[in-house]
Amino acid sequence: MPSKTPGRTRLGDIALACNVSISTVSRALTGQKGVRDDIRERILDAARRARYPLPNRIQGARIAVFASTAAMTDYRRTQFTWHVLEGLKAAATAKEIEISLVPLPDSDENHAPLRDVLDSQSILGALLLTIDDMQVMERIQESGKPAVLINGDDPLMRISSVSPCNRSASRMACDYLIGLGHQRIGFVMRPGRTTIRRRLEGWRDALAEHGLPCPDENVIDVEDWTPECAEQAIGERLDRGALDVTALLCAADSLALGALSALTARQIACPDEMSIMGMDDLPISDLLTPRLTTMHIPARELGETAVDMLVELATHGERVVRRTELACRLVERDSTAPPMREIASGGASADAGRRIRF
Repeated sequence: MPSKTPGRTRLGDIALACNVSISTVSRALTGQKGVRDDIRERILDAARRARYPLPNRIQGARIAVFASTAAMTDYRRTQFTWHVLEGLKAAATAKEIEISLVPLPDSDENHAPLRDVLDSQSILGALLLTIDDMQVMERIQESGKPAVLINGDDPLMRISSVSPCNRSASRMACDYLIGLGHQRIGFVMRPGRTTIRRRLEGWRDALAEHGLPCPDENVIDVEDWTPECAEQAIGERLDRGALDVTALLCAADSLALGALSALTARQIACPDEMSIMGMDDLPISDLLTPRLTTMHIPARELGETAVDMLVELATHGERVVRRTELACRLVERDSTAPPMREIASGGASADAGRRIRF
């Protein structure tokens, strides 16, 4: 099809490109009967590539939300996924779009649920929630279905995505702690996902920028995102005397809750003796004692933005794959403060000295 300015393409151009009649193009674009599904999809694809203004195909349409095991587990625990889905449902309702939530088991190598949905002509497009499986991304891309990744991204940039600004959010958090005077800051995380590795990179960025050490021993890996796992991992470090930090930056509020429990069990005052900071800003953060300083992650807005992006892809096509990051913000509460230090009084040792803030 000859290249044309957006809005200048005619029905005849699409008909010529698809080797069908103009009336067939008109029926396909308006959703009328009498057009085979494969021909209709070919016409719609040609119209999207040419950025032809399509009739409103959105109202009453259905989109599939594929959710990983991690997302479904999170839904029952920290509820970050719950807030994403709330935003997604609100945006879809406003556009009169139906949503089908499809759990995607990690162990299903054939991905039968994925195949069934992608083969369905009734599905407008797909949203992939907390999915890192490269094979899944490849199958989505090969299907030609409009798709957007939520809370993740495609390393090969085949599928557009929306996620929090994980690296810069972690850096802002660490910058804040450094601004309070902390020079030895630990990082608590469950390793694995790319998004969490970016939060680790933000911690390293901040310490390196300020010329502060970021030894590997200051990274505390936990087995799961539960407070219990964080409490156990941090507690073991404290009991061995192997936690030489004045502040802990946790990659999730659930881990920060575990950190607070570990300190409380050992009668270590927060923030007087150690500052704790989280990431997420879940509702429970404002109810803890002390109230948790954290980075607000725009979970609801992730869902809303993903729906908007998918609708744009379905109606106008994709000119270029893009990675969208939403800004995060600091929420300062009571679990962080300037670090303490020991000073000797008279000839007494430092251990017997009084404690003052920097």
